[in-house]
Amino acid sequence: FHSIAEIFSIVVACGIFVLAWNSRRFWENTYLLFVGIAYLSVAGLDLVHTLAYKGMGVFQGYEANLSTQLWISGRYVESISLLLATFLMGRKLNAKLVLVGYGVVTTFILTSIFYWNIFPVCFVEGAGLTAFKNVSEYIICFLLLTSIVMLLRKRHKFEPHILRLLIASITVTIASELAFTFYVDVTGFSNLVGHYLKI
Repeated sequence: FHSIAEIFSIVVACGIFVLAWNSRRFWENTYLLFVGIAYLSVAGLDLVHTLAYKGMGVFQGYEANLSTQLWISGRYVESISLLLATFLMGRKLNAKLVLVGYGVVTTFILTSIFYWNIFPVCFVEGAGLTAFKNVSEYIICFLLLTSIVMLLRKRHKFEPHILRLLIASITVTIASELAFTFYVDVTGFSNLVGHYLKI
């Protein structure tokens, strides 16, 4: 179930990138282009998260903490990007430079987890989520909520139905993040609910 849920969201994230990238010359609003590029990075982190999930057997010698670290890093990239995009609306965007920038950020995150081992612990077997993981989820929710507020403040730059869909998507993402603050076992019920909401 986890793999199907994540692969679905990875395909959607890649689809957002492909659509945004191939239509970048037609965008008047750079919000969607920036978000589209960001979601390629999110998709990459989510793919590694999926492969690192407990029981997959891809990364030997790692516990459930690895997939949780990759999850939280992907959510930080997503939430920061959604908020940052609201500040970049109406500004000229160098799409190739943004793409390279996200490549550097993604590489740095993966290196901090796999090579330097400096990314904070997010899950302890038998004990559950760490304070860092839970606080991070609330910070991510705050960033997402702030991005909704910023979208509403700049509502004149979006068609009404597009704005409603963006706000609905971010709202469901907040609900998903809150569900991920309650689990003790990576195969628990709140984890299941969080993934349904992610879909």
